[in-house]
Amino acid sequence: MRGIAFIGGEGPSPEICRALVKDAGLIAAADSGLIAAEEAGLCPAWITGDMDSLDNPARLEKYPAARVIRHPHDKDYTDTELVLKLLWDQGCDEVWLIGGGGGRLDHLLAIRGLFERENPPARWISAREDCFCLDYSGAAVREFTREPKARVSVFPLGNGPWEISSRGLKWPLDPVSWNRGFAGISNEAVSGGFSVSVRSGRFLLILEI
Repeated sequence: MRGIAFIGGEGPSPEICRALVKDAGLIAAADSGLIAAEEAGLCPAWITGDMDSLDNPARLEKYPAARVIRHPHDKDYTDTELVLKLLWDQGCDEVWLIGGGGGRLDHLLAIRGLFERENPPARWISAREDCFCLDYSGAAVREFTREPKARVSVFPLGNGPWEISSRGLKWPLDPVSWNRGFAGISNEAVSGGFSVSVRSGRFLLILEI
């Protein structure tokens, strides 16, 4: 089951949000992520966080009290971590994040760090980026469709070793010797459509929206 987590920060338009949740099994919001969910006409099944960035606490009144999980401001986990755990605990086997763009650098780095963990999000969609976490899966080919010359960036994650192949990118990924801290920035999907296949390791693929 796919879970969708709306989180604070800049996210895609309401129209894109509605399209993204079309096949979702469960929708949850973390703190001010509730604002984006409601602006898209959605009512999350669960809401969690310390609610310190929610614009109006009255937003919570229409939701069942049992589905609103409040946490103290001084806590050990971020609101994004809390909503991820909530979705895993509710039986989701794949989680997407919507929002989280712009804002503080430490928040952005904290979200990026989630993709290094044993059970990472599968996808993260902010206002301008669409990010995919790609693990080795029997050399399965992943197909993507974007506008011609759309920007594509690739980052290795985890401990490696890393190996990934591509078709349709201006600079093929096959010959790259990946190392920790390395990145392939501003590649291009020449005609729009392209594919990648992870042969070893984990990668973060960042596409422009």
